Amino acid sequence: MLPVLLLLACGQPGEHRNKAQEAGISLVVLGIAQDGGYPQAGCEKACCRPVWEGRQQPRRVVSLGLVDNISNHVYLFDATPNFRSQLHDLLGYLPAGQRSVQNLGGIFLTHAHTGHYTGLMHLGREAMGAHGVAVYAMPRMLAFLQNNGPWNQLVTLQNIALQPLRAGSSVHLPNNITVTPILVPHRDEYSETVGFHIRTPAKSVLFIPDIDKWQKWQHNIVEEVKKVDYALLDATFYSEGELPNRNMKEIPHPFVPETMQLFENQPDSVKRKIYFIHFNHTNPLMLDGPATTLVRQKGFNLAREDQQFKIYKTPVIKKNRQ
Repeated sequence: MLPVLLLLACGQPGEHRNKAQEAGISLVVLGIAQDGGYPQAGCEKACCRPVWEGRQQPRRVVSLGLVDNISNHVYLFDATPNFRSQLHDLLGYLPAGQRSVQNLGGIFLTHAHTGHYTGLMHLGREAMGAHGVAVYAMPRMLAFLQNNGPWNQLVTLQNIALQPLRAGSSVHLPNNITVTPILVPHRDEYSETVGFHIRTPAKSVLFIPDIDKWQKWQHNIVEEVKKVDYALLDATFYSEGELPNRNMKEIPHPFVPETMQLFENQPDSVKRKIYFIHFNHTNPLMLDGPATTLVRQKGFNLAREDQQFKIYKTPVIKKNRQ
């Protein structure tokens, strides 16, 4: 077993990716947008117009990549409509000779809303024709994939190999990485919804891209954040009224100021752990502006594509001089 070295200083979490290889484990932000992406289909309003007019870059749907440069495997958290470019970017963190789907160790799914699983279609016979890619899913999510087309064709053709998850039960990956699903309240039309605890021997991450309201959860989000090193949390909407033609009570999420208020009396060391993610196209935090300045002034962070979180680094062992 490799000795453990806690990461005390290895660049700032969230700095843009540096693909120089080093023995260690990292989390990479592969997308930050809500399921519909940015810009969103049919949106000609001021929030999306800069992208249509070529003045702003589009943003991909939320996904995390886990890069294990010790065993040269990568793992995806959610398979989004941007699966092609996200898988390409994720494999780019491996050495040149290892950038193959064979090095994709698995895909962990949070739930059955369209932005979180539909990228699986790229594994099928119409596209990659992959074989036996491990897809980790909770019981209802697993049944949804088994019993509904076109997803069940991925199962019958063995493009994917379903791996059952159980809430609170950890999946053990190489190099002492564990991934533990945590049930969260959400609109569970087709499946249950989970977040994930991702742990290495050195650091831990809480990933909850979707939840209805923190008050509905059986856990206390403040106490859960205190237990980890980084927390990537649902920031779908900034405030009431972002969707003037829709009843936002039908799509509840914690408004960003609500989350910040829960942490108002916490020290900066706790607030700095939080990286808001999963922004709707209407959310002003999608782009830099007054709202992003305010959130940062209050001590919180915003997830951005290509950010890296170095969560384990193997030590350099110096040879004794003869």
